[in-house]
Amino acid sequence: MLDSLLFLLMLTITLGIASQWVAWRYRFPAIVLMSLVGLLVGPFLGILNPKEDFGDMFGPMVSIAVAIILFEGSLNLDFREIRGLRHSVLRIVSVGAFIAWLLGSLAAHYVAGLSWAVSFVIGGLFIVTGPTVILPLLRQAKLKSRPATILKWEGIVVDPIGALLAVFAFEIIKFFSSEEVTATVLFFFFLGSVFAALFGWLCAKLVGWMFEQGYVAEFLKSPMVFTVVIACFTITDEIVHETGLLAVTVMGLVLANMHISSIDDMRNFKENISVLLISTIFIMLTASLSLETLLEILNWKIILFVVLMLFIVRPISIALSTIGTDLTLKEKILVGWIAPRGIVALTVSGYFASVLLNQGFEDAKLLIPLTFALVFATVVVHGFSIVPLAKKLDLAVEGKPGILIVGGSSFSTALAKSFEELNISTMVADSSWERLITARKAGVSSYHGEILSEHTEYHLDYTPYEQLIAMTEIDSYNALVCTNFVPEFGRNNLYQLCLHNDHIDDLEDLVHTIGGKILFKKGATWEELNKRVECGHVIRKTKLTEKYTYKQYLAERNDDTILLYIVKGGKVTFYFQEGEVNPEIGDLVVSLGPPNNGKEKPKPIVGSKL
Repeated sequence: MLDSLLFLLMLTITLGIASQWVAWRYRFPAIVLMSLVGLLVGPFLGILNPKEDFGDMFGPMVSIAVAIILFEGSLNLDFREIRGLRHSVLRIVSVGAFIAWLLGSLAAHYVAGLSWAVSFVIGGLFIVTGPTVILPLLRQAKLKSRPATILKWEGIVVDPIGALLAVFAFEIIKFFSSEEVTATVLFFFFLGSVFAALFGWLCAKLVGWMFEQGYVAEFLKSPMVFTVVIACFTITDEIVHETGLLAVTVMGLVLANMHISSIDDMRNFKENISVLLISTIFIMLTASLSLETLLEILNWKIILFVVLMLFIVRPISIALSTIGTDLTLKEKILVGWIAPRGIVALTVSGYFASVLLNQGFEDAKLLIPLTFALVFATVVVHGFSIVPLAKKLDLAVEGKPGILIVGGSSFSTALAKSFEELNISTMVADSSWERLITARKAGVSSYHGEILSEHTEYHLDYTPYEQLIAMTEIDSYNALVCTNFVPEFGRNNLYQLCLHNDHIDDLEDLVHTIGGKILFKKGATWEELNKRVECGHVIRKTKLTEKYTYKQYLAERNDDTILLYIVKGGKVTFYFQEGEVNPEIGDLVVSLGPPNNGKEKPKPIVGSKL
């Protein structure tokens, strides 16, 4: 059965996604886990050897996957995201990359003992980080927006630059070492790079124009985009090797800044494809390594080279390139430390190892073990250190997972206030200053703006918030908000108030597909909840103990009480209509009810449905 290519492909994909799930479930760096799993099923147990199993298809499969991953990453590079950081990002991806190339080349020659030719190739290769490793780390660390934006942009933009620098160094080597290579060949390399960038720009403009003019049906848009990406990468890469990465990066960058609604609509689908490809390719690459390669990593020269790249080359390149920028010292320290290498470095090093050996450079055989040593070391070290370092530097979002409330009202203010009293980060957002009056008077954090607008997307940081509640008086708007934020929060973390429509069964299918979970018990609509707060009802917190159990609490509570949520280990779990909440001893039950649990008579509630 293990000889079946279909089975091996299924196993590789399953291992990749399973690694992602375990990493998410137990808050473990996903890249580290995928590397370990790949090594386990590859060189250690011998279950997989994708390079041999897939034969000639291995190289093209990895190349196309990397192209799609890089395109998907660059599709998130909207220039509006780096307002105020444009100068810093530009300096890091240009001056910083050049300094890292020179220093890395010097380290490879004087420490790892490589020839100048091989050193300059590997120096260019090792400036890349890339979305395959940076994006999973950013999701794990929950950095503040400034350092997260810088690391994301650097990782995606520098990827093709590093590959091109390696190719450039190789062409220079051939120019000086071979009589057959002339200045004309070198000129055509630069011309090919310019062509790749222009071709990527042209592909983006063509796709954007066809989408805007309605020449492509909705169900064909995603397949067409991926087809054009593959064509763009392949055509340019066949003309000049490794320029395909530049072409797809430019294509994604141009499309991202054309602000086409169709591209935004398919972004979630493309992110899912990217996660699948990253998981699969990382397993394939690590499983393809041999035990001999892993043993070579223990060479003291390779270990010392990796240490220099981690503690000297990267920090110096960032420190020098950010002189005169508005980055704080803490931001420089974090960015100067985090630089994990990933798929692009592994794939491109394999290509250069073979061509340099064919050119007679025997020391090129160290390229693959040297690359994997740096990849594995940076993935492990940065994967485990990014969270504690970010917290130490106060560049991570601290505290318990927060809650974003959409819709200002008396009840939303009271609910937000109850969260803040529990040290849970909370914000009330609304497009009306008038509806935010109660929140502002109560000292609750608020945001004035339309939550669905592009302006809000680039001015409101969603990182501190894990859950979202849409609680305006308009049911359709609540459902729209919940649907819009599924990619950011996940469907299980989106809630909305009870529908005004008494015949809720008529809307059952609609709510399941486009809305959030319906909060609280039936009839707890926007009007009802606000009437109760305005008539004196209060939000009360009750601690469950061995002497005062949940069963006893339910038996003694006032009939007018509405159960809102429980707090278990700092995490909020809401009562919602189609789910069960099972509080335990030590949990905090929060409810809305009459003052003093009904001992004092509240104001009459006019028109109450409960």
